[in-house]
Amino acid sequence: MRLLALKIDVDTYRGTRVGIPALVEALKRHGANATFLWSLGPDHTGRAIKRVFRPGFMKKVSRTSVVEHYGFKTLMYGTLLPGPDIGKRCAGIMRDVAAAGFENGIHTWDHIRWQDGVANADAAWTQAEMKVAFERFQSIFGEPARTHGAAGWQMNEHAYRFEQKLGMRYASDVRGTHPFWPVVKGELVRVPQLPSTLPTLDELIGVDGLTPDNVHEHILRLTAEETPYGHVYTLHAELEGMKLLPVFERLLEGWKAQGYQLVSTAELCDSIDLARLPYHHVEMAEIEGRSGVLAVQGAVFP
Repeated sequence: MRLLALKIDVDTYRGTRVGIPALVEALKRHGANATFLWSLGPDHTGRAIKRVFRPGFMKKVSRTSVVEHYGFKTLMYGTLLPGPDIGKRCAGIMRDVAAAGFENGIHTWDHIRWQDGVANADAAWTQAEMKVAFERFQSIFGEPARTHGAAGWQMNEHAYRFEQKLGMRYASDVRGTHPFWPVVKGELVRVPQLPSTLPTLDELIGVDGLTPDNVHEHILRLTAEETPYGHVYTLHAELEGMKLLPVFERLLEGWKAQGYQLVSTAELCDSIDLARLPYHHVEMAEIEGRSGVLAVQGAVFP
């Protein structure tokens, strides 16, 4: 059976309020499952302005209209406007998603703070950020989180280890080709990684003639051939949940036509014989279409 897991990253207050209800309805229409990964603390999207100095950032922004997808008000949060507390204001939406039968997990506490700070953070900073998100998740859903998907695919050695301490069943923090056991600085972390295996819409649109009208065709070509472990596709509430929802629906139709069962990452994990997974180093490297470096599946260990 062909499996394709849908992992939905929720980055912002607007994405939670507007994008999530639209995505839930679309998934129901197409008989698809998914995993929702939540930003649980303040929306400080406006502080991303610091990335203007990051190599490749302006090139990416020039291809995708940030204002159009995120909204002007969102781009002021954390600078000219106070950042709304997503978990407090949107707990009802989150519980509705759980009540609809979808899996839920942790994306982050403060998306911008994590994405811009975790790479060089120490153990105390990392654990504090993860712990407050874990506690907020439990207060909203009444149960502990069992999965984590890092904001911007940004991680450090302490974060992998703390996932194990928190009792995560699996995680999807990296980009790669297939599930694996992560090895961090020579140490095996007993939380398997289910990496995102496909490029995201914001990485593709505006490159090599790809537009919102034809980008789905490119992604469907990437999934045409069956793989032993299926695929993990990461989408965003702010993109596929709003202006790019028609693109996502074309993808859902295309994947169903290719014979895929559209599942949560938990269901994909259930289908895997974890004892037979390979061990791989985790590394930080560049990915085409994104600025800076992010966590990727590295070489086989040892």
